[in-house]
Amino acid sequence: MKPNRRHFLLAAAALGSAPMLLQGRADAQTPAAPAQAPGYYRFRVGSILVTMVHDGFFARPLEGFVRNAPLAEVQALAREAFLPTDRTVIPFTVTFIQRGDTLAAFDVGNGVTAPGATNGRMIANMAAAGIEPARVTHIIHSHFHGDHINGLLTADGGRAFPNAEVLVPAPEWAWWTEDGNQTRTPEGQRPTFANVARRFAPYRERVRSFVPGAEVIPGVTSIAAFGHTPGHTLFRIADGNEQLMFLADLTNRPEIMMARPEWQIVFDFDGDAAATVRRRVLDMVATDRIRVSGYHYPFPANGHVGRAGSGFRFVPAEWSSAV
Repeated sequence: MKPNRRHFLLAAAALGSAPMLLQGRADAQTPAAPAQAPGYYRFRVGSILVTMVHDGFFARPLEGFVRNAPLAEVQALAREAFLPTDRTVIPFTVTFIQRGDTLAAFDVGNGVTAPGATNGRMIANMAAAGIEPARVTHIIHSHFHGDHINGLLTADGGRAFPNAEVLVPAPEWAWWTEDGNQTRTPEGQRPTFANVARRFAPYRERVRSFVPGAEVIPGVTSIAAFGHTPGHTLFRIADGNEQLMFLADLTNRPEIMMARPEWQIVFDFDGDAAATVRRRVLDMVATDRIRVSGYHYPFPANGHVGRAGSGFRFVPAEWSSAV
C-alpha cells in the first residue's frame, strides 16, 4: 500500500510526541541520588569487639590550620599526600568496644547538626551497626572539644545515652568546670566552658572522673597526653597480648601531623606540649607496633604507625570481611 497524506500526518504526530514519551520514561527511570553505604566497621582485639562508627566530616580552610609553619609548606605536604591544598577535610570516627554486657564509646561525636550538614552522622550509623544508644554502658571522654561531647544530647536537650556512666579525665574536668580558668584559656576556646556546662548537665549524677594512668573500666587504661587540651587523654585497650591504642586527637589528619609531628594546629591549647607528647606517643606505638584508632583519621580510622624519615606515617589496617 502506498502511503497517503493521512499516513504522513499520523507519522508526524507520533514523532512530535516521541520526545515527551521518552522524557517521561527517562524521568520515571531516573534513580534517586545515591547514598553512601553506612559508615561502620568491626574488628577484634582479643575477645573485645571494636566497632568504628563514622560521624561524617567537616571542611575548613587550610590557611591558618597549622600555626607554626608557612602555608606553602603545609600545602606542599598536603599535595604530596593527595589532599586538597585550599582546605583540610576533617573526618570524625567514634571507637566503640564491647565485651560481655559492657558497651563503651570513646567520645560521642558532633551530635545533632543542621539539615544537610556533612557531620552528625553517628546515631544513624550506630543504628545501621545495630548499636542502640540505650545499650551503651559507658562513655569515655578523651577531652571536651565540641566535636567530642556535643553528641551527649538529643535534639531536645535530653540524654542521648540514657543509661551510660560518663567517665572524664580529672584534669580536663577540673579545667573546664572552673570559670576562673577562662582568662588563662586561648580566646578561641573559651566557649568550651559554657558548652561543657550545657552538655554534661543532664548527666551530672552519672559523671565519674579518673586520674591519669587509671584503669577506667576493665581492660581500658588511661594515658595522659596533655597539650591539645589541659587534660587530653589517650586509652590503651587490652585483652591478653592483644591491644589497641585510641589516640583521640594526638594528631588531626595523620597524613600531615604524623609526617611533621612538631607542627602545631589551631585547635591545640598548648602547642609546645602537644607537639612533645605527639612525638613521644607516636614513637612508642611505632616501636611497639601497636594497632591504633584515631578520631580524625580516614575511615575506618584504624591501623598502625610507621617511621618515615624524621617523622611518621599512618598505615591503614587491611580491610577484612571477617570479624
